[in-house]
Amino acid sequence: MVDKLSKIYRNMCIFFKSRKLINELTDELDTLKAKLDVPKELFDRFYSDRNTDEYLTVYDNDEPLVTVCIGTYNRSRLLIERSIPSVLNQTYRNIELLVIGDCCTDDTAQLVNAIRDPRLHFINLPERGRYPENPAHRWCVAGTVPFNHALALARGDFITHLDDDDEFVLDRIEKLVKLIQQEKADLLWHPFWHERPSGRWALNKALDFAFHQVTTSSIFYHRWFAAIPWDIEAYRYREPGDWNRLRKFKYLGARVARYPEPLLKHYCERNQKSG
Repeated sequence: MVDKLSKIYRNMCIFFKSRKLINELTDELDTLKAKLDVPKELFDRFYSDRNTDEYLTVYDNDEPLVTVCIGTYNRSRLLIERSIPSVLNQTYRNIELLVIGDCCTDDTAQLVNAIRDPRLHFINLPERGRYPENPAHRWCVAGTVPFNHALALARGDFITHLDDDDEFVLDRIEKLVKLIQQEKADLLWHPFWHERPSGRWALNKALDFAFHQVTTSSIFYHRWFAAIPWDIEAYRYREPGDWNRLRKFKYLGARVARYPEPLLKHYCERNQKSG
């Protein structure tokens, strides 16, 4: 029995050492890629800007404006029945909601424009983003064009995102505003519920700011980082556009903090027929 326990212990040690090594190598690779992607001028500007009054004032605003960005393409029903209400019904009210259509061809424009809330702004782009033909590559960067358009328009002190088929917990923004101001963090992330293909729900505890532990809708950050757009060529690294962008935040040395509660329901991706 003692020998059996010793063997189990040895195998566990080997497993965790291997896992640690893989994580270290992954971090080194991310750093090398970011060095290629982040211009020296941007790197230096971040360290110059982060100590200015303009950068720091957002942490002292009594009710900072929060911009929520949604990029969408032909998911009108999910958008108006799930995503948009979860933003407009937030307990925190000082919100700017930017919904950018990737040249939607269904009834998205008609349905969104029928929502009477001055905080909601909808733009349907006249041309669809030019994404790669390969389905796997396309998945990595789909939505890049409306995401970047939203960033260019964002006026908020803080910025966050929501996929057009997901939903926030209704006090998410209130909780994150309080924590980011308290910690004076550049970025927050949090755990989230995710739907499995079977329809069952599982919790991603998101213990680390790392690939597979953060997603587009589980981050909340200082407006300065709008200077780092999504890269439509992220697929060339075989990585999704959100992590391609976030590893650049990490490389810059962004101060990150984890909110401990799940504040998002991330649904299994399904195609939706228009109309």
